[in-house]
Amino acid sequence: MEVLVAISILSILVGTLVLITNMYLSGAESNLYSTQGAYLAEEGVEAVKSMSDVQWSNITSLSTSTNYFLTFSTSSSAWATTTKASSVGIFYRTFALSDVYRDAEGHLVTNGGISDSQSKKVTVSVSWMTKTGTTTKIISAYITNILGD
Repeated sequence: MEVLVAISILSILVGTLVLITNMYLSGAESNLYSTQGAYLAEEGVEAVKSMSDVQWSNITSLSTSTNYFLTFSTSSSAWATTTKASSVGIFYRTFALSDVYRDAEGHLVTNGGISDSQSKKVTVSVSWMTKTGTTTKIISAYITNILGD
């Protein structure tokens, strides 16, 4: 009888340890994907900035009503855009541009104002599937034609 009680207690302990380990590993995987998604979003903003630094028309030629994907050419070591869906591993990254408006003093405004053709707002979205659904990281930044081309 004592052996049966000991085996039962041991089974409960082992089961609990397996459950805790599984929960820990699941959380670690979730944190890893969240960190990777944030880095990919930041890289997306930097890629768009890089394209604007090469030639501002790389940005102004893009529509503000379209979501774009980024591609990197290893032969030219440069970023480019496409409307063809692409992914980075399990991650799906897009970006969109928005027009920027300023008031009479040159401050950014969300309503009204004067269109600033030398600035754009870039919003990068990175999504991936998880066990519970889709997770998305979004980051936005303003880019300007600092080189004046």
